[in-house]
This record gives sequence, C-alpha cells and structure tokens, in this order.
Amino acid sequence: MKTSELIAALAAGETAPVRPVRPVIRIAPGAALGVVGAGLILAVWLGFQPFGVALGASWFWMKAGYSLTVALAGLLLAVRLARPGTPAGRAWLVLGALALALVWMMASRTAMSAPADRQAALWLGSTWRMCPWRILALAAPIYLALILTVRRLAPTRLLLAGAAAGLAAGGLAGAVYGLYCQEHTAPFVAVWYTAGFAASAIIGAALGPRLLRW
Repeated sequence: MKTSELIAALAAGETAPVRPVRPVIRIAPGAALGVVGAGLILAVWLGFQPFGVALGASWFWMKAGYSLTVALAGLLLAVRLARPGTPAGRAWLVLGALALALVWMMASRTAMSAPADRQAALWLGSTWRMCPWRILALAAPIYLALILTVRRLAPTRLLLAGAAAGLAAGGLAGAVYGLYCQEHTAPFVAVWYTAGFAASAIIGAALGPRLLRW
C-alpha cells in the first residue's frame, strides 16, 4: 500500500484498530526460553545435584525462593518499562527489598548463633570464588532472550530496562544454579548470590542502551 493510499484509508476510517499486546504475554515466553537454555548449559557444564536430597532440604527452597523473588521483581519492572510512558512503579522495588531484607535477617540470625570457628565456613562456603561468576554465565542466555523480547515492545528508558532484564536474568539464573549448588547457609546466599544478581543487573544496565536501541 502506498503512503497516499494509507492516508486515504485512515481518513475514511477503513483501517481496523490494532489490538494492543500485553507485555507480559511477550516477556514470559522469552524468560522461559532463556531458563531452558540456562538449564541445558548447566546440565552439560556442571550437572545437577541429587534431587531426592535437595527437594527435602530447607536450604534448597531458601535459595530458590530468594532467587525467584528477585527474578519476579526484575520481571515486574521490565513489564512496566516495556510500555512507553508507563511509570516504573514501586512494586518491584518493594518486592526486591523484602527479599533482600529477609535473606539478610536469616543470614544474621545464623551467624549470631554460630561459634567463631564456623564463621568463615558460613560466609564463604567452598565455592565463593565461583558462585557469582557461574550465576552470571547462566544469566547470559536468559538476558539475551529477555532483551530480544523487550526490544520488540519499544521501551524508551533503555538503561533502566536493561537493568531490569539483567536483574530478572540474574534471579532466574540463581534458581537454575541452585539445581547444582550445594551451599546451604543463608550467609553464603546473602553475599554471593546477591553479588551475582547485582552484577547481572549492572551489566544489563550497561548493555541496555546498545541492545535495546530501536
């Protein structure tokens, strides 16, 4: 259709209105696809811990709950930023802050009740050098899937949208990594999982303006 024909059709009211697409309908499948990719990478790279033991352990659900709550906070922000002109709101911030506060309360309680010779093991575990980097590596395919999805929705605040995608990717990657990770203390999770989430959000913010430009 030529431009003149389109203008004439618009003036005559012959065009049907475009049905708006809810961002969550686009973003959720992208996040799910990224998680599947991260899971496949983990399976080949590190493998999985015995599920029979993990699923019955409170520390497994503590890590999963914290990671998924952070991911939900990032996704809530990404959904809002995918709509041009929509304010970021505070729900995502409240959710993320509550998750962080809860895990640090658990960490503080555990540390205060442990003897001095156990403090290093509580906070560092045996994988503190690798944990944040592994979360970042697993977050990469999730971030890419989210960015490709969010970009189609024409966001305007690119740095913040990139940070939201990075935060969501980091949280989802933490949940995937928990399928392998056998660290079981709240202090470890409060420091090193949080470091992985924060790094993913920061890198996501740095890449957002380039990858989301349309």
